[in-house]
Amino acid sequence: MQHDQSHSCCDHDHPTDGGTPRPVWKRLDWIFWGSLVIILYFGVSGFLLGGKPADSSSAAFSQAVWKLVETMWWGVALGMVSVGILTRIPREFIMSILGTGGGISGILRATAAGVLLDLCSHGILLVGSKLYERGATLGQTIAFLVASPWNSFSLMLVMTAMIGWKWTLTFVLLSLVIAVISGLIFEALVKKGTLPANPNTLAIAVDFRFWSEARARLSKVQWNHRLLFRIVLDGARESRMILRWLLFGIVLGALIQTFVTTENFQQYFGPSLLGLLFTMIGAIIIEVCSEGATPIASDLLTRAAAPGNAFAFLMAGVSTDYTELFILREITKSWKAALFLPLVTVPQVIVIAIILNQ
Repeated sequence: MQHDQSHSCCDHDHPTDGGTPRPVWKRLDWIFWGSLVIILYFGVSGFLLGGKPADSSSAAFSQAVWKLVETMWWGVALGMVSVGILTRIPREFIMSILGTGGGISGILRATAAGVLLDLCSHGILLVGSKLYERGATLGQTIAFLVASPWNSFSLMLVMTAMIGWKWTLTFVLLSLVIAVISGLIFEALVKKGTLPANPNTLAIAVDFRFWSEARARLSKVQWNHRLLFRIVLDGARESRMILRWLLFGIVLGALIQTFVTTENFQQYFGPSLLGLLFTMIGAIIIEVCSEGATPIASDLLTRAAAPGNAFAFLMAGVSTDYTELFILREITKSWKAALFLPLVTVPQVIVIAIILNQ
C-alpha cells in the first residue's frame, strides 16, 4: 500500500545527497515574501489614502510605500521585459556589442549602453545583473550601472526643464567620466586579483559576424502573443533574486522617508564643505529612485545655489544605494566587489562637487 505523498504545510525537502531534510519554513525566502507582504498591505493603504494629510507614522509610511511603488513600477516592469529579451539573445551577440576582455573600448561601449537604455535606477539593476551573467566584465557592469540611472533621455528632458540644458549637459558628461574611470579602475583591480573576475566570460569566434548572424536568427523567430508571454515569464523568473532586494529597498526607503524629512535637506545644504558633507550623508540615507532624485537635485542647484551638491546628490545616490550594493553582492558573490563601488566612485564625486561649488 502506497502512502499519500502530497505536499502539506509540514512538507520537507528530500535532498538526493542523503542530507537532513529542511522544513518548508526554513526554505522560505523571508526577505522576498516579507517585503512583498509589507508592500502590498501598506501600499494599498497608501493608495486609498491618496493625497490626504498623514495623521500618523503608519499613514505616512503607507503613503511613502505607495509613492515609491508608483514611481518604480514602470522601470522595474521594463527591466523585467528587457531581462526576458536578454535571456533569448545568445551570449556571443551581447559580447560582440560590448566587446570581450573589457579594456577602454569595452568600457566605453558599456557606458554608452547605459545611457541609451531608458530605464530608472531600479529597472537598470535588472538589466545590469543579466549583462554580467551573459559575460560582461565587472568593469563593464560597473560602468553600465554608474552611467545609467538618471542619464536616460526622458530624465534628461525633465532635468533640462528644471535646471537648463547647460547644467544638464555638464552633469551628464561628468557622470560619464566617472563611469568610464570607475570601470577602468575595476578592470585593473580584477587583473591584480583584488576583485574576482566574472566566471561567465565568453570568447567569441574570430569569424563571428554580428549582422549576418542576427538576420539569420531573426528570420527564424515566430512573432506572436505566445512569444511575448514567454518573454515576460522568463523576465519575471530570471529577476526573482533581484526583485527581493528591490522590494526590500522599497521598505527601507519608505521607512527613511517617513522619519527623515526632505525639507531641511533641501533648504540648508548650501555650497560649503559642511553642506556637501550633509548632502552626501543625505544621499546615502534617503533612498529615492532616479525620478525622485531629480527634483531634489534641482532644488539644491536653484534654491541652495549649490550645483556641486546637486551633482553629488545624483551621483552619491547611485554609488551608495544599498539596493545596488546588495545586488552586486548577489551577482558577484563578493562583498568586496560590492563595497568597492562607493570606495571607487565617491571620492571622484566629492572632488567634482567641490570644483562645481567653486
